[in-house]
Amino acid sequence: MIMQIIFYIMMVAILLIIGTMLQRLFNGPTIFDRMNALGVIGADTILLLVLFGYIDKRPDMYVDIAISYAILGFIGSLIVAKFIGGKRI
Repeated sequence: MIMQIIFYIMMVAILLIIGTMLQRLFNGPTIFDRMNALGVIGADTILLLVLFGYIDKRPDMYVDIAISYAILGFIGSLIVAKFIGGKRI
């Protein structure tokens, strides 16, 4: 019971961090601030999925989903970085 309360508190804290990063994403002065915000939002979303899995008492299913989301986020970051960096080889 105590662990679930701690997990809920952690989820609320992570949601607050995601809200802060959304503000940085939309109002960031440079593209690097926005890319950093996207990375933090992706990592926090993965953490939220795992925490929700522990609350739901089925962490195995949610960890698989979180790993898939992490792989897609990594590939997306590489594509955006290549687009921003130019076409030089």
